[in-house]
Amino acid sequence: MDKSIDKVEAGFLPLLLMCVCVSLGTGVFIEVISGRAASWVGVWPDYAHMVANLHEPLARLRWIVGDISEVAFYKHELPAIGLLLGAALAHWAHRTGRAWQGFAICYGTGLWPWLVTSSLLGLVFSHVLWGWTLSASTWQPTFVAFVSLPAAMVLLFGGGWKVAINGALLGALLVTPASLLLVNYLCYPLGLPVVIGNVGGMAVASVLAFMLCRRFAGLVRSTPPVDAPPPAPVIERATPHHGVGWTLRRVLADFSEAPFFGNELASLGLLLGVLAAYLLSPAGPAYGSQLVLEMVGGQALASLIGVLLWRRQWMQRGWYPTYIPIVSVVPAAVLTLGGTWEVVVLSAGLGAVMAPPLAVAISQRLPSHLHGYIGNVLSMAACTLMILPFVAWLTGAG
Repeated sequence: MDKSIDKVEAGFLPLLLMCVCVSLGTGVFIEVISGRAASWVGVWPDYAHMVANLHEPLARLRWIVGDISEVAFYKHELPAIGLLLGAALAHWAHRTGRAWQGFAICYGTGLWPWLVTSSLLGLVFSHVLWGWTLSASTWQPTFVAFVSLPAAMVLLFGGGWKVAINGALLGALLVTPASLLLVNYLCYPLGLPVVIGNVGGMAVASVLAFMLCRRFAGLVRSTPPVDAPPPAPVIERATPHHGVGWTLRRVLADFSEAPFFGNELASLGLLLGVLAAYLLSPAGPAYGSQLVLEMVGGQALASLIGVLLWRRQWMQRGWYPTYIPIVSVVPAAVLTLGGTWEVVVLSAGLGAVMAPPLAVAISQRLPSHLHGYIGNVLSMAACTLMILPFVAWLTGAG
């Protein structure tokens, strides 16, 4: 029996109790001030206000910060800030060996500072180069560099300014324009969900970037041997402790897996942020769709089904991409087809069944110099393309 896992499970209990107390206290607080609550709704500028005023510095800043939570389809500054604050707390807890840290952030590599630095730089560089594409009438995927190549390069090649800066530059120079091209010249004309263009651009550009890094080793400090696989994530080893507590923790951690954080505290910050944004202005997050609750519910259901269904894979491998439908199939289905229970349940179930094994099958066949996340994003594109029409046909939505 692994005593270190016992300590983590035991140490997580106080954190869980604290979250329950905070939730109860919040509920009581809302009850007490319920007479004022109605006056709060709408005080935060909504999504339509932001896109209509992108020429103003504050609205443009809101868009840029909102890009940090865009991968979960929340697109709002509050969940973005919550994600970063939760991740910073998780990193500190990991560095100081706190038992309540949950799943070690960034797979226990200790690279979170370099990873988030490269991702943020990639986001800034993308807006410097491609911010001119934004307009009040057309959404553009300016967020893609934050959750793709820069982070993957840090995980594959290690920390340091050379890797962080070159990863950010390649993200802005390759990933963002690739996604822009696919979204504007494939998804919009054919009426496809834009997530297909987003992740398709990530995949194509990342393959090119890793080929450049292999050809020009000076772009990074070091490269892994050609015949060696990329370093595997350092995560909890398989133990008999994959029970109810672990399952709930894993579902929560999946919400922050797309930016390569994979930690409950980071996810908690993200979710508290989006719920706060929804409370302040229901038309603020999730592109003003007012489908935040349906979306979050479907995302949680997809992760829960996936974690339960693929539990054996989690135990054997130490990590499995059950997060994929959270950032692709489910939110795309809800936004495209509506928030009915049929759409939510079908997209969550089908995404949980199909997406993780497809991602693993692709990743296992990638050359060793390519990061495995490429298989994940290709699975996102393929499953979204296959599942959404099927759900629309079954439900009569669309």
